[in-house]
Amino acid sequence: MQGPRPVVLSGPSGAGKSTLLKKLFKDYENIFGFSVSHTTRQPRPGEVNGKDYHFVTREEMQKEIDAGEFIEHAEFSGNMYGTSKGAVQAVQAQNQICVLDIDIQGVKNIKKTELNPIYISVQPPSIAVLEKRLRDRKTETEESLQKRLTAARVDLELSKEPGLFDRVIINDDLEKAYSELKEVLLEEIKKTEESRKS
Repeated sequence: MQGPRPVVLSGPSGAGKSTLLKKLFKDYENIFGFSVSHTTRQPRPGEVNGKDYHFVTREEMQKEIDAGEFIEHAEFSGNMYGTSKGAVQAVQAQNQICVLDIDIQGVKNIKKTELNPIYISVQPPSIAVLEKRLRDRKTETEESLQKRLTAARVDLELSKEPGLFDRVIINDDLEKAYSELKEVLLEEIKKTEESRKS
C-alpha cells in the first residue's frame, strides 16, 4: 500500500478517542483522514452512505470478505462491520494518514495483514473513571452501561499483551494525552507535509 502509514487507534468506549481525534483533525487539517467502514446495519437518520458508512447487504459484505477485500471485520448485535482495503487506499490516495478506530479484536486481525500501521491504545486511568465518564454522557441505559464496562475490562486486559501496541496512552489529562498522541505521530505528520510540498 502506498502513502503514509495508517494509524490504528483502539481503546474502550469512554477512553476519549473521539475527543483526541477531533483535536488532531482540527490542528492538522487535511493531514488525517478516516477510512469509511462497511456495515450491514440500516442507516440511522442523517447518516450518509459513503460518508458515515458504506451501507451494504450481508451477502455483498460476505462476498468481499471471502475475496480477501477486508483488512478486518467483526459482528456486533447481529450486524457486520469492517474496514476494506479500498477504504484505506482511498485515504492514502489523498496523501492523508488513514485513521482506523478499531476494537481489540480488529487490532489482532490487522496484525495478520501487511498494513503495517502505528498501533495506539487509548485507555482510561481506571474502570471507575471510565464508568463516571460513561454515566456523565447520559446516553446509556444501566444495561448498556454494564455491557460497555464489561467490554472495557476485557479490552484493557487483552491490551496488556506484549507488543500488541506501539504506544499505550493513559488519558487522565487530555492535554497530556494529546501531546503524547502527537509525539507518536509526528514523524508521519512531517513525512506527509513534506511529500505534499514536493
